[in-house]
Amino acid sequence: MPTSRIILISSLLALGICLSACAGKTQFRSACDQEIDAAWSELSIAKADGFSGTISYTKALGLITSARTMQTVENFDACYNQAKDARFYIRESRKGQ
Repeated sequence: MPTSRIILISSLLALGICLSACAGKTQFRSACDQEIDAAWSELSIAKADGFSGTISYTKALGLITSARTMQTVENFDACYNQAKDARFYIRESRKGQ
């Protein structure tokens, strides 16, 4: 077998493995989506209490934005964790902490 044919077959095999690995990252997909939706709805009705509450509100907004980015690049476990943390900071913003 010529060397160029072996390289071509190896490249195609590697590409196939990479694509199949990306397609399998669906474990936290729905949980990520649900957490982000819940965090956005909670954030829209949240009333920050005091300066500390405003800081928590800002942290929550940053975490939701980061979670959306993780969702876009299909890193669903990080997306889920960041959206969950955002919901914590939203609760803290209501308490003024």
